[in-house]
Amino acid sequence: MNDMKLAEKAVRMSEAKISARDVNVFYGDTHAIKDVSVDIADRTVTAFIGPSGCGKSTFLRCLNRMNDTIDIARVEGEIRIDGQDIYDPSIDPVQLRAKVGMVFQKPNPFPKSIYDNVAYGPKIHGLARSKADLDEIVERALRRGALWEEAKDRLHQPGTGLSGGQQQRLCIARAVATEPEVLLMDEPCSALDPIATAQVEELIDDLRKNYSVVIVTHSMQQAARVSQKTAFFHLGNLVEFGETGQIFTNPKDRRTESYITGRIG
Repeated sequence: MNDMKLAEKAVRMSEAKISARDVNVFYGDTHAIKDVSVDIADRTVTAFIGPSGCGKSTFLRCLNRMNDTIDIARVEGEIRIDGQDIYDPSIDPVQLRAKVGMVFQKPNPFPKSIYDNVAYGPKIHGLARSKADLDEIVERALRRGALWEEAKDRLHQPGTGLSGGQQQRLCIARAVATEPEVLLMDEPCSALDPIATAQVEELIDDLRKNYSVVIVTHSMQQAARVSQKTAFFHLGNLVEFGETGQIFTNPKDRRTESYITGRIG
């Protein structure tokens, strides 16, 4: 029976885009993530929900080794993307972050033109052989970021001159310009007004045709609208993970039910 379970686990890991096993994260003496194991599918939006400080953003940052940038952070366990251990010493974190794009809570365009914001990553990673190549990559990324029509006549104007919602779509375009396979979003709409939020949510739904999208959100309504799978974190633990509809209508764990009904959080 144990052999069968191991075989099933191996099959699940091979089918998943991202597989995490027994992940623990420590900030100095603080145990921020506790034994998290989860499989994240390709071409799916997976939402991480839970109260502030529950570990959802910390776990998200494990998926592209952003925690490496924090001196006191230590990550244990195994995370594989397409079967490859992303914490293997042979993996270059810079190359990994080209494959696993990230969009942050607050729009953070570079103090450069719209064009140069999007062209920056492809230039660094040598993805364009010529100016014509780069032009094509920038246009494709801006189209994927649902910003091309608004930006095509002002490509050489500063990205910081765009509205908040446009800036966030520019950051999404910048993230997809390196042709990543996974897109991480850490509360991408929390600084946006309702109209800009609706535009970004529509974009997220469109992006899952090409990417595995993982979104951290404090809004349960947003998770319900944009995701197919939802993970509920509480006090550093992954309490429950499953189909979004099931998590919201028929959670298996009382802590999940308490959070969704507003009793904790």
